[in-house]
Amino acid sequence: MATLLRPVLRRLCGLPGLQRPAAEMPLRARSDGAGPLYSHHLPTSPLQKGLLAAGSAAMALYNPYRHDMVAVLGETTGHRTLKVLRDQMRRDPEGAQILQERPRISTSTLDLGKLQSLPEGSLGREYLRFLDVNRYREVHDMLHTLLGMPTNILGEIVVKWFEAVQTGLPMCILGAFFGPIRLGAQSLQVLVSELIPWAVQNGRRAPCVLNLYYERRWEQSLRALREELGITAPPMHVQGLA
Repeated sequence: MATLLRPVLRRLCGLPGLQRPAAEMPLRARSDGAGPLYSHHLPTSPLQKGLLAAGSAAMALYNPYRHDMVAVLGETTGHRTLKVLRDQMRRDPEGAQILQERPRISTSTLDLGKLQSLPEGSLGREYLRFLDVNRYREVHDMLHTLLGMPTNILGEIVVKWFEAVQTGLPMCILGAFFGPIRLGAQSLQVLVSELIPWAVQNGRRAPCVLNLYYERRWEQSLRALREELGITAPPMHVQGLA
């Protein structure tokens, strides 16, 4: 994946396999697509990319918590779509600033004490509450907070539907369509009848969530941010389903 596109996927998913190498070289224009694009890059043929995509997709569907497989899937299938997302961010003032500064949401960059001191209902306080009972993966987890989705299989699928509508990335579309095969009958019924329509509607209505500089909005009310983005309140009973 081209150097300029890696921050977009990393920002969306926060995947550990997408850290920028310290000695990363500038992007080299190659008309044939061969040759390394940056330090530590291993060039692959279309056939190799297809095999990697198929294998990583199968493993990611079998175990959604294999973040390394999700990273491989994203890097082998989403190049053109990521270009569209990058250009969309470049046209937005806040998004362009994010691309230029490449901020990270991690334990080394967050002041957890400051988040704890924020008012109840603020984005930062609600995000900290989410982290207390879940895990930590950059903007993907921020979407869980914005959408009010838990990190069980059902919640992950709902977030994937939102991400699929927002980004059009193949890895998100695959997760949205094939993730439900692991659900029970009750959860599947709720997903199809309520949660998918809700996620699709909100994904279409909201502006590009990659253009939000979340780190500068910690003090903003979560309710106000949802209203700004056009995201409606989630169905309350989703928390009790798995």
